[in-house]
Amino acid sequence: MSAQSWFNRIWYGAMPPPWWLKPLSTLYGTVSAVRRFAYGRKLARSTRLTCPVIVVGNLTAGGTGKTPLVCWLAEHLTERGFRPGVVTRGYGGSSRAARLVLSTDVPDVVGDEAVLLARRARAPIAIGRDRPAAAQLLINAGCDVILSDDGLQHYALARDCEIIVVDGDRRFGNGRLLPAGPLREAPKRLKGADAVVINGGAVQGDEALHMRLLATGAVAMKYGTIKPLREFSGQPVHAIAAIGNPQRFFAMLRAVGIDIIEHPLPDHARLKLEDISFPDDLAVLMTEKDAVKCREIAGPHHWYVPVSVAFAAGDGERLRDIVNRSVASRAAGA
Repeated sequence: MSAQSWFNRIWYGAMPPPWWLKPLSTLYGTVSAVRRFAYGRKLARSTRLTCPVIVVGNLTAGGTGKTPLVCWLAEHLTERGFRPGVVTRGYGGSSRAARLVLSTDVPDVVGDEAVLLARRARAPIAIGRDRPAAAQLLINAGCDVILSDDGLQHYALARDCEIIVVDGDRRFGNGRLLPAGPLREAPKRLKGADAVVINGGAVQGDEALHMRLLATGAVAMKYGTIKPLREFSGQPVHAIAAIGNPQRFFAMLRAVGIDIIEHPLPDHARLKLEDISFPDDLAVLMTEKDAVKCREIAGPHHWYVPVSVAFAAGDGERLRDIVNRSVASRAAGA
């Protein structure tokens, strides 16, 4: 059992956390609270850029659907005449300095999500542990709105709008802070956000916005041809997912009648030939984030499944209005 699987059993299953994790969670919560207090009281320096900053983040460790939402926001801002840029940490890559990312960059250097964004967001991308420095590179490149992917807890970069994404199925797990639970911050942090977006799960009568991820086709990794996802229905396939919540990807495939053989891997895992090769001739479906890491070793039976964002009735417009007001407010006060 991988470390991620073990933690997921504790965070989202019935397995109670061992006693020694609980004091670590207390320590984590104390450090997190002190850090936020320091930034809130200006005891720690927070850099305010010359253009609006929109942060998309979450309260839990692991994926909640932030990156597809960032791509959706980048498209919306571009349609409105802005030139958005996306800043992200570059998790999983070896690069430490702030730098711009190209679609041809290697995931081992800049991270898998950065390469995915460079290929999907149609906007300049920058990575760096120093978010303000990375964001400044985007401004120097001509961007006039910054989207910070997974930047909620990066308080060194001042923001004009906060959007928190919540996994609608797993929510907040056992409700404990890391490492005894999945929470980076307590759920009360939602009250300070400009928008809360719940990805998947049942639509409830609350103030949150609701979205889901849609997949309609699969792309052949070797040839680039597109095949309707329903054409895989009724047949067994191998399904690979090295993301924060592999079961979301597997459930998406099952929903269209595909008989999948699950191959969950740790989030951001570096895929090797043995990870995507099996002793049969079945098709292999994987996430788009995983595909950027193994294009060179993929065969004709390897496919990736891109996803897009769909909102509940009216919620997409509500989110656009929230973002538009934040951008306009910053422009008026500049």
